[in-house]
Amino acid sequence: MFLGTHSPRLDDKNRVILPARYRDFLADGLVMSKGQDRCVVVWTKVGFAKYAEELAQGKHTVADIRRYTRVLFASAYDDTPDKQGRITIPSSLREYAGLTRECVVIGQNEFIEIWDPAAWESYSAEADASFAEMDSAVVPSG
Repeated sequence: MFLGTHSPRLDDKNRVILPARYRDFLADGLVMSKGQDRCVVVWTKVGFAKYAEELAQGKHTVADIRRYTRVLFASAYDDTPDKQGRITIPSSLREYAGLTRECVVIGQNEFIEIWDPAAWESYSAEADASFAEMDSAVVPSG
């Protein structure tokens, strides 16, 4: 499970050091791609394969499904963290998410998101304002 908010930096080679608590989960490799809301999403290889299987259940005759899967898979890159826990974020993903030097890495349970700090702050402030009201729409009733 990926939890928490962290603030690493991109180095001169466009690598980000993943938080130590995430490294064991990603040691066997990862997949990163465009995410919603202009962030980079990082999955374990197993998690991405599971997500890809779920997407394959959709009908390819539906235009939105084709559009979504094309963007997702065309933007996907695989990588393996080095011994220091660094991954290289490709230029297309850095540009998409507006990443320069500072980053915000957030745990999203099954995956990680990497954000530009200003974009995350704006998104987070807006989401925080309606967080309590979202509970009944998001949390399944028991």
